Amino acid sequence: MKNTVLLICILLYALNVFSQTEQSNKTQIAGKAGITNNGISFIPNFSLEQPAAIFNLSLEKGRFSFEPELTFSLEEGRPWYQVYWLRYKIIEGEKFKLRAGGHLGLNFANILDSAHNEIIKTERYLVGELVPSYQISDKIMVGMQYMIAKGYDIGTNELQHFLALTANFRQIKLSKSMELEVSPQAFYLSSFDFGEGYYVASAFKLSRSNFPLSLSSVMNKKVSSSIAGKDFLWNVILTYSFGNGIISKP
Repeated sequence: MKNTVLLICILLYALNVFSQTEQSNKTQIAGKAGITNNGISFIPNFSLEQPAAIFNLSLEKGRFSFEPELTFSLEEGRPWYQVYWLRYKIIEGEKFKLRAGGHLGLNFANILDSAHNEIIKTERYLVGELVPSYQISDKIMVGMQYMIAKGYDIGTNELQHFLALTANFRQIKLSKSMELEVSPQAFYLSSFDFGEGYYVASAFKLSRSNFPLSLSSVMNKKVSSSIAGKDFLWNVILTYSFGNGIISKP
């Protein structure tokens, strides 16, 4: 609990200090809507493993952004999870970048009540994030992501750490109009209640220039873990992207 409070204090301090150096006041909006055959998460107990719908929205003003994500089970017609990210770009260099953020996360789980009726339980999490990255070239980026999460309901993870080494290879030309983006990562997951584990994962995205639809896939492989969950998970996601324009200026 002390670590969670300390991280939140550090994030709030950074937001307060660096907000004084904001360089741009333009407001931008962008969004994505997608469907997948298999709703999965890098956190094993958050995986739905059913067809799902995923909606993302990004509102950005200067260095700040608000990025909610809403997901739903297509089989059961119920919410899966919701996260409400607030992020801040601490350093925006030509090569090196540093981002901090935090979010309230809501996970919706089916449980049986005392009368053995199935109900939806809302599990609340508070999450902090720190993400440094380095742009090697226009097409290659490497970085790291650290997240700390605290659950506030009975049965949730009391304290959880996520540390990932990431890379991104974009604009891999397959034809004149088609390109591939690959984002591999290796990550460590530690849960106070459920154990720890090492995993490798990768996301693949196939897109066409000036076309709003894209096809992507996420694959996650357990290397060594004491956390319950399948050894290998994968899915296919069809996404429609919109927005990404400036909607107002001072």
